[in-house]
Amino acid sequence: MNWLQDLLTNPNSIAHIVALYAFVISVGVLLGKIKFFGISLGVTFVLFVGIMVGHFGFTGNPAILSFIQDFGLILFVFCIGLQVGPSFFSSFKKGGITLNLLAVGIVALNIAVALAIYFALQGRVQIPMMVGILCGAVTNTPGLGAANEALQQLHYDGPEIATGYACAYPLGVMGIILSMIVIRYICRVNLTKEADDIQREEEANPHLKPYMFSLKVQNDALDGKTLVQVQKFLARNFVCSRILQEDGHIHIPNGNTVLHVNDRMFIVCAEDDSEAISAFIGPRVNDVDWEDTDVQDKPMVSRRILVTQPSINGKTLGEMHFSSMYGVNVTRVNRSGMDLFAARNLRLQVGDRVMMVGPQDSIERVAGVLGNQLKRLDHPNIVTIFVGILCGIIFGSLPIAVPGMPTPVKLGLAGGPLIISILIGRFGYKMKLVTYTTMSANLMLREVGLVLFLASVGIKAGENFVQTVVGGDGLLYVGIGFLITFIPLVVMGMVGRWRCRVNYYTLIGLIAGSNTDPPALAYSNQISGNDAPAVGYSTVYPLSMFLRILTAQLLILLMAG
Repeated sequence: MNWLQDLLTNPNSIAHIVALYAFVISVGVLLGKIKFFGISLGVTFVLFVGIMVGHFGFTGNPAILSFIQDFGLILFVFCIGLQVGPSFFSSFKKGGITLNLLAVGIVALNIAVALAIYFALQGRVQIPMMVGILCGAVTNTPGLGAANEALQQLHYDGPEIATGYACAYPLGVMGIILSMIVIRYICRVNLTKEADDIQREEEANPHLKPYMFSLKVQNDALDGKTLVQVQKFLARNFVCSRILQEDGHIHIPNGNTVLHVNDRMFIVCAEDDSEAISAFIGPRVNDVDWEDTDVQDKPMVSRRILVTQPSINGKTLGEMHFSSMYGVNVTRVNRSGMDLFAARNLRLQVGDRVMMVGPQDSIERVAGVLGNQLKRLDHPNIVTIFVGILCGIIFGSLPIAVPGMPTPVKLGLAGGPLIISILIGRFGYKMKLVTYTTMSANLMLREVGLVLFLASVGIKAGENFVQTVVGGDGLLYVGIGFLITFIPLVVMGMVGRWRCRVNYYTLIGLIAGSNTDPPALAYSNQISGNDAPAVGYSTVYPLSMFLRILTAQLLILLMAG
């Protein structure tokens, strides 16, 4: 039975380490699905299982554990950056500025409360452990990874800060949801009124989604003018996908098509431009069957073409000249489940689905240009991922001199890859990098990285965890974590309601997003019945994630250094 003893106890055995990780991750994920008071901790339970096996002496080679921990962290953080990159900068546009400022206020108050408690306790809880408690209180695992990586730069040999994280995390999840309930009663929120306000706002605010209608040319000033001239006169983006003229045939128009009074046009435009276009060109009509093959110049079809050709990535619709070169018109583009109006300056990305109208043979030619090969999207772009990781590690290793600090600051293995992945996700097309990965592929890489990191941290922290919690300051860590969670959310929640007039459903999504906490978002969606919490969550999530990772690292480098 020596083989079994070696498998279970030899820390230098690869089989032992792999089996240990497989056990910790599988049991942790299964237990994470169990709900307590309707809330589950998800994959974070992997950390607690890791602590348990570490406590009973099942460990591995420290060097190998550290490698797996850092590699998992890099993979997790990089995939997060790729996901949030495309929306990171757009989240600061109109409507998102207020929400992001509130999220920044929550992050700043979390740090302020943590530092106030640290100074009030006069050093009883050291700053590295306080940062671990802070990361657990705001349920941010990447922040814990960044803090751990910063401690390695300082050659820290104190207690594992994952102990503070593990103590604060469960009550952190509950504290976020409790703060939502407290804000509701303090601010006397009427949920029915909030839902009605959301509905009225959606009805009154036309989105930039594609809008289709038919109209009749009745503006005499447009008689004899080309379609391009009309677009310049109107100064509005629209696509005329089909036109019925005096010859009685339906044509596919291009920019040089000449308009005449009484022509019928099938228009696709942004919803909030439709009234202006109709007022300028002519009234809406419903007297044309655009699918009638008897009056079509050529048999025409509408078809979605999948962009899979890497050379198309980043090109604008105007550059492609679909109308003049192929005789087809693009009416809208579907990206990540959302329809976008096909403006000339819209840049195509691999994974887009382009809706086209035109003759069958012409659309087939365009499909060949765009790729339209689903199998190409089944494989993640490994080159982009690892080129990005390489650049992120190099960037994270650059020393940055800060006045008053004896040693330069480095962004490290968390901050460097995060920033580079955000930039690649947003601007990668300019360097001919295809950043598209299917959502399932991104989630798989992200989850694998996360569970490897959590298992490593748990196994390393397990040896002294029980002693710290039972015989040490474990209950103190729990109390500190709750204060760090609860106070900033209630304060900024009241500011958001009374000062900024943010709708309650949007506000609770913001609260969940500022803590990057999916269980809190699930609770918000459950009580709302609309998309407002998801909008608030997604608006502040990119900046919040970035700040959580960066501030955890800076706190260690500035105060522990």
